[in-house]
Amino acid sequence: MAEIKASFVNRLLLVKRQSGKSYNQIAEETGLTNVYVGQLLRRQAQLKPETAPKLRAALPLLTQDLLEEMMRPPMRSYDPNLLQEPTIYRLNEAVMHFGESIKEMINEEFGDGIMSAIDFICSVDKVKGAHGEDRVLLTFNGKYLPHTEQKSEDMISRRN
Repeated sequence: MAEIKASFVNRLLLVKRQSGKSYNQIAEETGLTNVYVGQLLRRQAQLKPETAPKLRAALPLLTQDLLEEMMRPPMRSYDPNLLQEPTIYRLNEAVMHFGESIKEMINEEFGDGIMSAIDFICSVDKVKGAHGEDRVLLTFNGKYLPHTEQKSEDMISRRN
């Protein structure tokens, strides 16, 4: 299964390369975020039927079989070896380093809960820093999900 996914991903990335377009350009043409376009092309997200014509217009070399595969629910997974890639390693390191403080701030602002990674919008932007240097701006915009108290009266299996 991993080989089949890898084959589709390679074909999708080839279509992107052949288009000469950046993720930002494709995102602008489709109305999606740049990271979501990346997720679609890496089969980490499902292409919705209403978005397929926009993506095909942005990437005319997308074949019908690729579009059909992109509209199937993907196997969302990752290769653990990705953590050895320096950018991914640093992202993981940043989350691990700042994670406890971020968690405390989420709890302070919202209560006991988490940020969804399903109802989630992510983007990467290039901005200028205070001293004119190029900086990477990552936006993680996730819906707040409160933890719930688990009451036996709410268990459907115990209702008559």
